[in-house]
Amino acid sequence: MKAEIDFDVLIERAGSGCEKYDSRLETFGRADVVPLWVADMDFAAPACAREALEGRVNHPIYGYAKAPDSLFEAFCGWHERRHQWRIDPAHVLWSPGTVPILVAAILALTEPGDSVLVPSPVYPPFFASAESNGRKLITSPLLVEDGVYHLDFEHLEEQAAVSKVLLLCSPHNPVGRVWRPEVLDRLAEIAVRHQMVIVSDEVHADLVFSGHQHTPFALRAPPELRLVSAVSQAKTFNLSGMGLSAAVVSNPADHEAIRQVFERLHLNPYNPLSMAAYEAAYRGADAWVDALMVYLHGNRQWLYETLSDAPELQPYMPDATYLMWVDARQMGKDDTELQHYFVEEKGLGLTSGHLFGPGGSGHLRVNFGTRREILRSIAI
Repeated sequence: MKAEIDFDVLIERAGSGCEKYDSRLETFGRADVVPLWVADMDFAAPACAREALEGRVNHPIYGYAKAPDSLFEAFCGWHERRHQWRIDPAHVLWSPGTVPILVAAILALTEPGDSVLVPSPVYPPFFASAESNGRKLITSPLLVEDGVYHLDFEHLEEQAAVSKVLLLCSPHNPVGRVWRPEVLDRLAEIAVRHQMVIVSDEVHADLVFSGHQHTPFALRAPPELRLVSAVSQAKTFNLSGMGLSAAVVSNPADHEAIRQVFERLHLNPYNPLSMAAYEAAYRGADAWVDALMVYLHGNRQWLYETLSDAPELQPYMPDATYLMWVDARQMGKDDTELQHYFVEEKGLGLTSGHLFGPGGSGHLRVNFGTRREILRSIAI
């Protein structure tokens, strides 16, 4: 067994076909910015996943594959062990990514012209999943009270009456909130009353800091709620480039409708290398993830304190994720000027907040899933 990773070890990513590093020139106009944008981490994947990959690569045939029973067992075991969620394997539909689940749910469970409700700001593909498929997008602005983001239930209640689907990011990207059980309960009650489907994207579920607890929406869902849970440990294990996600759908009709969309689109999630890596991580990466969260906590604390010292910046301490949301509106710059300033004056490649929709303009998202030495080298 290889030794577990030292999160301070330098791993050169530039030149590896890595979007985060190799797309800097085309994205920021400079190839030398410190890349704190794309949501993956600069850490090696768990040793058990890498060993499993090596073992599978040594088998010289990489033909069409299927999900073995052992993958289902490992996947379900992880969620029961880490989240007390007992998933019925019959409810699982594998997908090559989480965004395809959002799209498939919209295609399967709505008609062209139907409304899709999305709290905003949020991960940009939420918007495209609706609009690029001929659905009407309704955004519900998040509220900020005492430096904390909240759902606007009054607005959600009003718009649920005319919406077929609500897309929820839980934990939330980019603001970092972990939605409490009472929030999920209230959303479920609204959705049932208005016969609205909830699609809950829970890809950051394992990246929750001490003092907070992620609750799978499925654990709060009444039987009459039509819920699609989009889950993946791509972020958890830093395996985002080896896409493997799962839609957990308990409603039989919805499950079949989504399966048929996957079939029509000929989506094939069964990459033999991905399945080997994920199964090994589900079985053996618990200690690695626990150590990761300790390291990320240190990064989070340092970055928050550093940004808080900048008089024109207001960072939000995330409950979860390795992403920090920062209000830069006091700088008095528009989004183009903000990016230019941080690229040219600070040498930083950050994600502009306007990409996250209404409520995002004037903000920045900073990825702190990197070596602490890198964070300490930046000048804000």
